[in-house]
Amino acid sequence: MNGIYQDLIYLLTCAVNDLTPDRNRIQAMDLEQFYKLAKFHTVRSAVNITLERAEVQDKAFHQAYKKAVRKNIYLDMERQTIFSEFERHEIWYLPLKGSILKDLYPENGMREMADNDVLYDFDKQKEVMQIMLENGYTAESVGQSHHDVYMKPPVLNFELHTELFSSVHAESLFRYYQNPKQIMQKDSDNQYGYHFSDEDFYIFMTAHEYKHFSGSGTGIRSLLDCYVYCKVKGDSLDWNYIKDQTEKLEIADFEQERRKLALKVFSSVSMPELTEEEQELLMYYLTAGTYGTLENSIRRKLKGQSKAEYILHQMFPNPDYMKRSVKFVGKCPFLYPAGIVYRWGRVLLIRRDNLSRMVKMLKKL
Repeated sequence: MNGIYQDLIYLLTCAVNDLTPDRNRIQAMDLEQFYKLAKFHTVRSAVNITLERAEVQDKAFHQAYKKAVRKNIYLDMERQTIFSEFERHEIWYLPLKGSILKDLYPENGMREMADNDVLYDFDKQKEVMQIMLENGYTAESVGQSHHDVYMKPPVLNFELHTELFSSVHAESLFRYYQNPKQIMQKDSDNQYGYHFSDEDFYIFMTAHEYKHFSGSGTGIRSLLDCYVYCKVKGDSLDWNYIKDQTEKLEIADFEQERRKLALKVFSSVSMPELTEEEQELLMYYLTAGTYGTLENSIRRKLKGQSKAEYILHQMFPNPDYMKRSVKFVGKCPFLYPAGIVYRWGRVLLIRRDNLSRMVKMLKKL
């Protein structure tokens, strides 16, 4: 593992354990290059906090931190506004992921958020769209996947989930979360809000991470989230229940290996001795970035099929995917052939860069 990765782990360890890093070690870093890596993993705020603890000022990191704090505040305020509207219209809702995780980190703004993820009553989709439009949002995507996307300048972004996993995801994940209300618990301070138990929240965050991990990959922040959650909640969690449920989800091995690595890596500022498998797993996190990479996605898909099969699948996706990807196919499934032509045209006219990257990656692999 090269030095810049070790430095990233070191500073993140200091961040989540309330430690002040070695100023001399920081001053020996190439902060301009380090900033690019921290941005790639969406951890600039956490890094800035540790820099300032060591009385090191860096303009780029500080600006990113201030923007992240402001965005978190905006997202929190807007989430409450939208939830108030859901309450008024008798629509049940369940906040997910970052909006919960960020409050477990030691300092405000340490854990950056990209958007508000919320599961809501799918039967009220039209009402929800009206609420969002009336509150100044633009409907970027509604009814085309398992979540609807709404945007409002300058930084507000809602992903409103109609289901936690769709049929295009791993069958075990889709099956387990088909009826999430079975494991949702009613809030005590409102009429229509819900939450997961601590165990079920951990299980869902693990399942969601696995979805990305087994696709294009996920970055070091996911591993850090696991460490923070276990540090804050671990002693009170029912690990037998978690083991049983992750076995049903077919991710028990992943959960245990990822948790073991997170605790090993972030519990001490001294880099631990890792097995060969742990080193490989850690490098996968460190090289994937927050949203994964095209190379990871293609590599994993090629493990179970040839290049020819992969290309054929990309040209002719399964009908379920097409129903979600192309709106008119979703309304009239027999228009699948027309949807394929439309999809090809969209790739050639609008997404040529993505196509070029995919071709280059296939040649490389």
